[in-house]
Amino acid sequence: MDVDEQGDGQGKAPQNNLRPLYILKTVAEAAAPVTAAELGETLDLPKPTIHRLLQTLEEDGWVMRDLAGRGFVAGQMMRRMAANTFSGPGLRRERMAILGRLAEAVGETCNISMPDGDAMIYVDRVETHWPLRIRMPIGSRVPLHCTAAGKAYLATLSMPQFNRLLRRLPMTATTPHSITSPDALADEVALIRARGHSEDNQEMVEGMVALAVPIADDLGRVFGTLSFHAPVQRLTLEDARTYLPLLKQTAAELTETL
Repeated sequence: MDVDEQGDGQGKAPQNNLRPLYILKTVAEAAAPVTAAELGETLDLPKPTIHRLLQTLEEDGWVMRDLAGRGFVAGQMMRRMAANTFSGPGLRRERMAILGRLAEAVGETCNISMPDGDAMIYVDRVETHWPLRIRMPIGSRVPLHCTAAGKAYLATLSMPQFNRLLRRLPMTATTPHSITSPDALADEVALIRARGHSEDNQEMVEGMVALAVPIADDLGRVFGTLSFHAPVQRLTLEDARTYLPLLKQTAAELTETL
């Protein structure tokens, strides 16, 4: 087969100028890090070609090696492009309308967050109208181990992915309630997987509670989390749980915007 002329990424090698795009597409759609050998087999490309293209894409930041160093995942440039697409004015208006309805119903600040290395970053937010609020603007990075958003994301990882991340995850206490033990975090994540949502009971900020659920695309791939937080003076954790059905329903509505 002439690898230069065939190509749709489905048993035929993509054309020369499309090869990097098909590599990025395959990496982006994979549920786990993809090795060079797997990419070569999927795209029907010779080993030297795959390694040369991966080296270029890695040097330019489009892909990066996973924590084990054996496979490739989306790099900073690919994540940035995805975030820019996600933040496009048309899609963002629709998301903000959905987020605004949730904030109005709950009466508290609601957020959409995305993973960013060993943290979560706020990409969309609707603030509560109450003067007493916890202010964390869009672009703020918060830890994975002590936030509802972070723990909700951790619960979506495969066990190998979670265990690799756990080995290098900083677990600094921000309040006396923060989880700082890898074993305790693993137990918490197992509980989150079982019940389908995560909770922050004053773990990130003293006097603040939060709930979060994952947001997935129509293929079931999780790209972020939906959460709300409130001061305990206004909303107890028990009261916050009454909004879980609405939180999950809103996450499903957000899926339709992807």
